[in-house]
Amino acid sequence: MKLTLTATLLHICSALYSSIAKAAPTFALPDDCPKIVSRDEWGARPARNFTQRDPLAPYLIVHHGGFKKFCSTHDECAKIVRYYQDFHMDDRGWDDIGYSYLIGEDGNIYEGRGWQRVGAHAPPYNNISIGVCFIGDFSDRLPNETALAALRSLIKCSISSNFLMNNYTMLGHRQAKATLCPGDALFKEISQWPHWKSTPAPTEIRKVDDVISRPNNWAYEAINNILDFFKSLF
Repeated sequence: MKLTLTATLLHICSALYSSIAKAAPTFALPDDCPKIVSRDEWGARPARNFTQRDPLAPYLIVHHGGFKKFCSTHDECAKIVRYYQDFHMDDRGWDDIGYSYLIGEDGNIYEGRGWQRVGAHAPPYNNISIGVCFIGDFSDRLPNETALAALRSLIKCSISSNFLMNNYTMLGHRQAKATLCPGDALFKEISQWPHWKSTPAPTEIRKVDDVISRPNNWAYEAINNILDFFKSLF
């Protein structure tokens, strides 16, 4: 009877631990934040896994998709975002779409991994940055003004929501690794924006493996203590 009860409690605690680990954090955005198209709304696949990121990011990394697939409507953009996710998960073998957010020339912002999860877009900045991707290839031209305005709005929202530092540094992907991203035209544009720096010098870049992969809060601590107690009974 004792062993049966213990095994049942262990099962319950393990299931609760798992459900908390997989749950997406919820929070209320300030009123001045733009509409963000949720993962459900664009038809995202579930992430295989994720790692929690320290909430306040010092960097914002700008990308382009690098494919000459453009969009000007929600349906077109959602289809391309699904294509990016499939490419990242099936070809690259990643756990999810790499970016935190994506922006289409329909003016919408599409939720990727979001503010609170480590991205897979610009090593070694993944765990200390928000990665934003413009849908399309912007080597030869800029995203339209609607899309550029959406990035400005997302930055403002990220700061007011305490997910991006006030004194953040903006970088183009090519400043983090050898790549043409975010395209010559787009890179030239962002290099004229406030907060962009030509010679980034991060002082605290940590390996993703060193980041705690779940929220360090009372729920996990309590569940771990319960698990340890019942394991000691065997």
